[in-house]
Amino acid sequence: MIDLQLLFPAALENLDNNLLLAINGAHTPFLDTVMWWLSDKWIWIVFYVMLAAMMFRKVGYKNGITALIFIGLMIAATDMVCSQLIRPAFERLRPANLMNPISQYIHIVNGYRGGTFGFPSCHAANTFALATFLSFVMQNRKFTVAMVIWSLVICYSRIYLGVHYPGDILAGIIVGSVIATACYQGYAATLRNASSIKSFLRIGSSNAE
Repeated sequence: MIDLQLLFPAALENLDNNLLLAINGAHTPFLDTVMWWLSDKWIWIVFYVMLAAMMFRKVGYKNGITALIFIGLMIAATDMVCSQLIRPAFERLRPANLMNPISQYIHIVNGYRGGTFGFPSCHAANTFALATFLSFVMQNRKFTVAMVIWSLVICYSRIYLGVHYPGDILAGIIVGSVIATACYQGYAATLRNASSIKSFLRIGSSNAE
């Protein structure tokens, strides 16, 4: 296990704890319901379908299929890096985990405490990965702003529910953004190579005539 003090010296850990308790402590029955639903992955299915439709309209069917493949690989990569590599290495308990001393101060919604470890946040990594990748694809400032706001709202809900520290969220944002950038570069390179092959075949066909 890697010593968390390397990433979170006492001053940063105190700041992380204070921000967590401030956000989690500002709870109301109405916000409990809203944040619970915002944090649910399945409630966003229609939204994801709308994003896919916008992307296909922007880049066309073939390029859209290629983008979906890279998005699938990207999400798988962010999940693997966060949950299978980084979390076991640092073993940072979620705030709401009963083994964490701070859990006694955490407001719990619907009995939900999440898993054991929470650094980094997979929700943050996945949402920011999707926002980053699609922002590169769409090349639209308003779209980018909307996606960043959406991602931040999801991240806020995870802190509100007491299952992540702000530091977990920040780490997830960094991981997701880096992986998304790499995946977009792979996507762009694939499109360039496909275009080069088409041009080569077209030239070859013209010469044959």
